[in-house]
Amino acid sequence: MRTRATAYPIWNRFTPKAGSRLSMREQLVRFFRQGVADGTLQAGIRLPASRVLAAELKLSRITVSGAYEQLIAEGFLEARQGSGTYVAAHAAGPARAPAPGGSASIASAASARNTAPRPPAAAPASTPGSQRARCLRGPDSMSMAQAAWPLTPGLPALDAFPYALWGRLDGRFWRRHPAPDLSYGEPQGLLALRVALAEYLGAARGVVCRPHNIIIAPGAQAAIAIAALALTDAGDSVWVENPGYDAAYRSLVLSGVTAVGIRVDDAGLDVEDGRRRAPEARLALVSPSHQYPLGVTMSLERRLALLQWADEANAFILEDDYDSEFRHEGAPTPALKALDARNGRVIYIGTLSKLLAPGLRLGYLVVPDELVEVLQTVRNGTDHRVPASIQATAAEFIGNGHLGAHIRRTRALYGERRAALLEALREAGEARFSVTHAATGLHLLAHLPGRVDDLALAAAARAHRIGVTPLSAYRVGPGASASRGLLMGFGNTRPEAIRAAVRTLCGLYPDAG
Repeated sequence: MRTRATAYPIWNRFTPKAGSRLSMREQLVRFFRQGVADGTLQAGIRLPASRVLAAELKLSRITVSGAYEQLIAEGFLEARQGSGTYVAAHAAGPARAPAPGGSASIASAASARNTAPRPPAAAPASTPGSQRARCLRGPDSMSMAQAAWPLTPGLPALDAFPYALWGRLDGRFWRRHPAPDLSYGEPQGLLALRVALAEYLGAARGVVCRPHNIIIAPGAQAAIAIAALALTDAGDSVWVENPGYDAAYRSLVLSGVTAVGIRVDDAGLDVEDGRRRAPEARLALVSPSHQYPLGVTMSLERRLALLQWADEANAFILEDDYDSEFRHEGAPTPALKALDARNGRVIYIGTLSKLLAPGLRLGYLVVPDELVEVLQTVRNGTDHRVPASIQATAAEFIGNGHLGAHIRRTRALYGERRAALLEALREAGEARFSVTHAATGLHLLAHLPGRVDDLALAAAARAHRIGVTPLSAYRVGPGASASRGLLMGFGNTRPEAIRAAVRTLCGLYPDAG
C-alpha cells in the first residue's frame, strides 16, 4: 500500500546550493518552512524517515535529522512515537486565496484606498497643539527612563559597548577625507551597509533579501512612520498589539492613522479579534518573535493566519524584530518575514538599538520589490536619514563579523543578568511577583496580584531611581486586559544592582509595612 509520504514527494524538489553561505541543514529547514507557509506541505503529511530522505537527497543523515529536530522545536513538524514525523496539525491551514489582481495588486495597494469622505475634524480644544499631539497618551516612557537606573527596560548593556573598536572604525572613515559621503547620500542608505545587512539577515534571521530591498532609517520608530506614511492615508485603520509598544503607537498616531488595539494572548496577536475589530485595516504592526511588553512568541498557527489575512485584505504586515537574537532557551525563532518569500506582504523592521546602543539611531526596513520606490520616496521626503559616518562604521562593524562576535559575547552576559533577576524575584516570592515568558530579549514581565496598583508601585520605584515600567501604561483603548505587572529590564543592570533593586521593590510593596 502506498503511504502518504511516497504519494506526496514535495521534498524531491529540494535542490541544495553548494555555494550558499547557508549550511545544508539550514537550506533544508528553510525549504520545509516555505512548503508549510505556501500550503504545498499540508497538515498531517508523513515525512520520510531521516535515513530514507538523506539517501534520496544525497545528504548526510545527521543533516536531515538536525533539520527535523529544529522544525519540530519550531512547531512546523511533530514526532509521533512509533509512527514517524508529520507536518504539525496546526501548521498548515486552508490555502490562502490570492489577492485580487495577483502580484500587481501589491504595488497598487499603497495607492488603492477607501475614498469615502472623512468626518470633519473636531473643533480646536483649549489645550495648545494639534489633535494628533493631544491623542498621545501620557509621558513618553523612553524619555522618562534613565539609563543609569537599574531595571530600566529597553536598554542593552551599554557597559559592554565596543567603544574602542567602534572608535577605530569611525576614525578610519574620517581619516580618508570622505568628501563625497558628506553630501545627501544614497536614496536608500549607504550601499555597503545594505550589503552587510542583507548577508547578516540571511544567516541570522532567515530573511533572504538583496541590498536593493533594504532602506536605512534612524531607528525603528522612524521606520514605522515611513511605512505608515507610504502605505496608508489619514484615518486608515492599523492593527496594533494590545498591550503594545507605546513608542510605536505614537509613531502611528502622528502619521494620522487610526490605531486599533488587537488582543494579545499567550499565542501572540489574536488575528480573529483583528478581523472583528478592523477587517478593513491597511497595516498590522506586530512583534512576533518577542512581543512587547508581554514577552510571548507568536505561534506558527497565528503567523500563518496573519499572512492569510494580509493576502485576503490586500494589506501589509510591519514586523518589528527588535531583540530576538537574544533567546536564552533554545534557538532564536525565525522571523515572520522568512515565511513570506512569495507573497511580499511582510515589511521587516530591524534596528541596532538592542544589539548595540539606541543612541546610534540606526534602523532599517526590508521591503518587497514593488514597494521600494514608494518607501524610498517617503524616507527622503521626510528626511529620515542617518549620518554617513554612522552608516559607514556600522557597515564595517557588521561586514567584518564584529556584530556576530558582539552578540555571542553579550548573550552570555545577558544570561547571567537574567538569571540574577529571576533568582531575586523567586526569593521575593510568587505571591508578589510571578514571571512568565522570559525566554527571549532583555526584559521580563513580573505579574502582580490584582489588588496591587502597578502604576503606583512603578511611581514609587522611580522615586527611588529604579526604572521599572507598569504594564498598565501599554494598554491601547478601553478594551485592554486588566492584568497588572512591572516590566523589568536586565540588559543594562549588573547582577549586584539587580538584587539591590528587587530588595527595594519588596520594601515598597503594599504589604511591606
